[in-house]
Amino acid sequence: MELLNRLMALQQRDGALTDDALKALARELRLPLYRLEGLRSFYPFFRMQPGAPRRLSVCRDVACRMRAGPGFPESVAQALADVDGVAVEPVSCLGLCHAAPAALAGDVPVCGDAATLRDGMTGRRPQPLVGDPPAEIAEVDPYPGADARYGTLAELLRSGSPDAVIETLEASELRGMGGAGFPTGRKWRFTRAAQGMPRTVVCNADESEPGTFKDRLLLERAPHLVVEAMVIGGWVVGAGHGIIYLRHEYEHARETLEQALERARGAGMLGRDILGSGFDFELELFISPGGYIMGEETALLEGLEDKRGEPRNKPPFPTQVGYNGGPTLMNNVETFALIPRILQDGAAAWKARGRDGYNGLKFLSVSGDVLAPGVYCVATGTPIREVIEHAGGMAEGRQLYAFSPGGASTPFLPAERADTPVDFDALARAGAGLGSGALFVVGEGRDLLDLAIQQVRFFRSESCGKCVPCRVGSAQAVRKLEAAQNGAPESGLASLLEELDETLAQTSICGLGQVALTPIMSLLHHFPNEAARLRREHA
Repeated sequence: MELLNRLMALQQRDGALTDDALKALARELRLPLYRLEGLRSFYPFFRMQPGAPRRLSVCRDVACRMRAGPGFPESVAQALADVDGVAVEPVSCLGLCHAAPAALAGDVPVCGDAATLRDGMTGRRPQPLVGDPPAEIAEVDPYPGADARYGTLAELLRSGSPDAVIETLEASELRGMGGAGFPTGRKWRFTRAAQGMPRTVVCNADESEPGTFKDRLLLERAPHLVVEAMVIGGWVVGAGHGIIYLRHEYEHARETLEQALERARGAGMLGRDILGSGFDFELELFISPGGYIMGEETALLEGLEDKRGEPRNKPPFPTQVGYNGGPTLMNNVETFALIPRILQDGAAAWKARGRDGYNGLKFLSVSGDVLAPGVYCVATGTPIREVIEHAGGMAEGRQLYAFSPGGASTPFLPAERADTPVDFDALARAGAGLGSGALFVVGEGRDLLDLAIQQVRFFRSESCGKCVPCRVGSAQAVRKLEAAQNGAPESGLASLLEELDETLAQTSICGLGQVALTPIMSLLHHFPNEAARLRREHA
C-alpha cells in the first residue's frame, strides 16, 4: 500500500505521474523504474501528463446512457469545447445511478444535461450537486442512537466466544453480498482455522459494477456497522489489522469514513486493549487507484501489496494465503453491515425477517426506468415486481420490458419473470442471479440491444488483460456487435457469440471474463426480437 499511496500523493500534488517524477521516486526508493511504470500504466487514476487543470468525468454506462442517450459524453465535451482549462473524459459507472445522467467534477458529484454541466463548470451557477437518494438503512441498524453503537462488540468482548459468533453466522445462512454469495460463516470459520501470519480483515468497498451503489450509501449512512463488524471479524479470526479498500470514485465518502474511524477510536473501539479486553485492532482506509477488476478479491490483494491488480490463480484462497501471504478475511460492505444486527438479534430472528420461507434482508440498488431510484432494503423472497413498485413503479408511464436483477454480470430477464423472488437460488433457477444486488429496470421502447452492448463494452474496457481469452475475446465480441448494430451483422454471429461465451467462461482466470458476454447472451436466449437484430437474415 505504501508505494501506491506515494504514487497517489504525487499525482494529487502534480496532476500527473510524469517520467521525471517516476525516475526521482525510483532513485529515492531504490526500486527499478519498470516497477513504477508498470503501476502507472495499469491503474486508471494515474496519468502521464497533467492535462487541463479541471476534469469532468462523465459516466457512459447504462443508467446514464439510457437517460441521456448514447452520445452523452460527446455532447458534454462539445458543450465545453470552447471553455479553457476543462477536460471532459468518458468513464465507467460512477455509482451515481440514482441521479443519471451523472458526472464527477474533480471529486464532486454532479448531474444534469450537457447545458447544465456547462453552466456548472463555467460558474454561471453553482455546480449541480447530486441529491440524496432513498436509502433504507435503519432496518439493519440495531442501535437507537450514537451512544448505543458498538454494543454488540462490547458484549462479545465481555462474555462472548469466537466460535459462537461463527455458529450464529452459519445458522443465519448469511451469504456474501458482493456477488459470489459464498456462505459468510463458513468463510469466517476457514479463516479462523487457517495457519500462518499476518492475519488481516479487509472490507471490499470497490463496488463499481454498473448500476451498483448500495455499498456507497451504507458507508455514508451507517459506517459504524461496517467498522464494528470488521473489529468483530478481527477478534474472531485473530487479526490485529484491518483495511477498508475504497474505490477512488467514492472520494466524496472518504470524509464520512474517516470521521467514523476517529469516533470509534475515541470511544475505545479501535486501537490497543479494546475495552480492556486485551484485544488490539487497528483499522485503516485505503483509496484505490481505480479499475473494476480490483473488486475481484485476489486482484484487490495484489493492489494492497503494491502490485498491478491482476487476479491470482486459485487455490490457494485468501482465507489461507491472502494479504502478504497470511490468512485474510474479506467481505464486502453490505455483508459486514448486516453482521451486528444478526449477532444482536440471533440467527432465528434474522431468518424470520425474510418472507415465504426465505431468509433475512437484502439491500438492492434500484435504477433505470423507475420513479424513485435508490437503495432499498427488502425482505428476501420479495418478488422483483414488488421491489419495482417499492421504488415508485415504472417511470414515464412505461410498461416493464426487461430487468437485470444483479448488475451487469447477471442476465437481462423478460418482464414475465418479474415475479421471481429476491434470492440467490430463486434467481439462479430463473436463469439469472442476485450478483451485486443492482436491479436495473428497462421499460418498453428502450433499445435493449444498445444497453446490452454497452455492458459488454464495460467488461472489455475493464479487463485487466492478464489472460488472453478475456483480453482478446471481449474485444472481438465488441467489434462484431458494433458491426451488427451498425447494420452489418456477419453470417452466423449468434452461433459465434455462443462459442465465444463458452470459451470465455471456461478459460478466463476470474469472473470478469466469465461473465463478459452475459448481457448479450441473455438477449439471444430471452428476447427473440433483440436476437433477430444480430442475424443477417433480419438485418
